[in-house]
Amino acid sequence: MDPPYTLYYAPGTASLAVHWLLIESNIPFSAIPVDLASGAQHTAAYRQLNPTGRVPTLVINASGEARSESSALLMLLAERHPDRALMPAVDSPDRALWLETMIYLANTLLPAMRDWFYAATDGSADGAAAVRDLARRRIEGAWDRLDGQVQGGGYLVGTSLSTADFLAVMLMRWARDMPRPATSWPSLGPYARQLTELPSFREVCRREGLAGWPPVSPITTA
Repeated sequence: MDPPYTLYYAPGTASLAVHWLLIESNIPFSAIPVDLASGAQHTAAYRQLNPTGRVPTLVINASGEARSESSALLMLLAERHPDRALMPAVDSPDRALWLETMIYLANTLLPAMRDWFYAATDGSADGAAAVRDLARRRIEGAWDRLDGQVQGGGYLVGTSLSTADFLAVMLMRWARDMPRPATSWPSLGPYARQLTELPSFREVCRREGLAGWPPVSPITTA
């Protein structure tokens, strides 16, 4: 029997990839929204589950053990549910690329995204423009890399959907209003369209009350 998962999430945030994976993989779970605007993430009850006061938080067993960090949760769920084929097997030739891609998204692209959105609040407002400029260059460099990775195939790793795709598409969605959205890269545009047409993506958007995300047409200039 599948564990009694409970996901604490906020619409459109870093919990989106985990929420989407649970739906796509038909893993039973319950979901509890966290109202970030009202400060629900800072209550004593929530901080007991997640001392960082962020989302996602996933309760992973009946004893109430709670874990966090979106990338780690994706990998944990893949490991716990090998029948869902959410990651390459240990002896698969795609295993090394999967590990590399997951860590790259978590360690390089996610921090750059935070710098882009929170440059003026995480640090000095006087230096925010320079921080955002560097963040943009790092983000666009990541799209260059990922665009090359999906050329000739429909996924980031191998020939089937993996945790890397859930994480990457979430981050691409965050970039939708940037000067060069991720979907303007020639291979990432079709890649995003393919995955956002999945019924599970439409369903997670419905549950989270998110507006549609129509990828833009590919462009060839910066």
